[in-house]
Amino acid sequence: MPAYDADAVAALADQQVSWRDKALPPGFWGRTVAEVLADRPRLSQLPTPLMTLSASGLRHNVDTLATWCTRHGVELAPHGKTTMAPALWAMQLDAGAWAITLANGFQLGVARAYGIQRVLIANAVISPLQLRWIADELAADPSFEVSVWADSVRTVELMEEARSAYVGPGARPLDVMVEVGGLGGRTGARDAETALAVGQAIADASTLRLVGVAGYEGAIGHGVDEANLEEVRAYLRDLASVHHRLRPLYDADLVPVVSAGGSQYFEQVAKVLAAEAGEGARVVLRSGAYISHDDGLYRRVSPLGEHPRTDGEQLVAAMHGWVRITSQPEPGLAIFDAGRRDFPFDQDWPEPQLIRPRTADAEVLPATGMTVTNLNDQHGFLHFGDVPVVIGDELRVGLSHPCTAFDKWGLIPVVDDADAADPVVVDLVRTFF
Repeated sequence: MPAYDADAVAALADQQVSWRDKALPPGFWGRTVAEVLADRPRLSQLPTPLMTLSASGLRHNVDTLATWCTRHGVELAPHGKTTMAPALWAMQLDAGAWAITLANGFQLGVARAYGIQRVLIANAVISPLQLRWIADELAADPSFEVSVWADSVRTVELMEEARSAYVGPGARPLDVMVEVGGLGGRTGARDAETALAVGQAIADASTLRLVGVAGYEGAIGHGVDEANLEEVRAYLRDLASVHHRLRPLYDADLVPVVSAGGSQYFEQVAKVLAAEAGEGARVVLRSGAYISHDDGLYRRVSPLGEHPRTDGEQLVAAMHGWVRITSQPEPGLAIFDAGRRDFPFDQDWPEPQLIRPRTADAEVLPATGMTVTNLNDQHGFLHFGDVPVVIGDELRVGLSHPCTAFDKWGLIPVVDDADAADPVVVDLVRTFF
């Protein structure tokens, strides 16, 4: 069975663009994505503010982590919430991803619309309405696989109550993983005895099936120094210990899943958990931000970032912002036309990188000595020194934190070469947030 509905993904090219798509100018409205791309538009034909993706950067990052996972004996279920872009999910699945991870029922609905066949929901699902819909999806498609998390017996009771009142005898069980947490973390059972009680409750339930353990080490670690890395490893050892103690409760024919691994500590996950794969488990990373990487948070902390902590090629920033200078109200201060509605700001301000002057045959220059100091809703503050900017100049800026970048754009142009003077648009990626 294919991992996704290729026809549904391909049909994204038949959708018309319109005034709803802020990345495209009015001259493109009413045309399909395929018709727009057939003309090979250039960046200069698009308005600012704008966020773009790099075709070569996306390809490099997807291939790099796929290769890394194979080399280290782990599998990948990239977190689809990062992009909420079925076309990018398809790219990841084509590169060998085992599943797509999501965070809630709405996101699962998007995945099912595009035929994603295996989904991990890295969260508890206790809404009776969502549980009933998932039951219907499982009944309608025997090849569909989905698992959810539970970190308390109460969560298990609520799932069992909602499902037993709805599904009949012979219905497919809902796969559930025990979520293991840690003190100071987010969700997850805080001690082994609680986790084991949750596992026993799942195993005892008539409409549920215990399929493994999961957790998120990113909520435990807060840095990449050795002390923080050891804290992460200790948490992962606890996760493995819970898995070992739950083994008698797994179905005899089941390959249990042991899952952890965001985009910050995936090398630690492989270091501690990869051995579980040799003992009959499936070790699954859920890294999501790697596909675009960034010029801020993940450049600093990724194991394949600017200071690599593991083998393999470095990831590259495959998303950029483009802005236009609209005002110079004070010496050394320029205002540009993008703000918090356009670019992420929760981790770092955008990073000025290149200037694209709006004069004929002008040279693209490095944005040396420039700093973004603030963003309002629709304005950005740029301080500059020896390298001046004038009203009308365009800048490329690096962005930090993909998870709060993609959600601001319903349609994202993909360019062939973000370093070129006037890049060619080679794709348009639709997101669903």
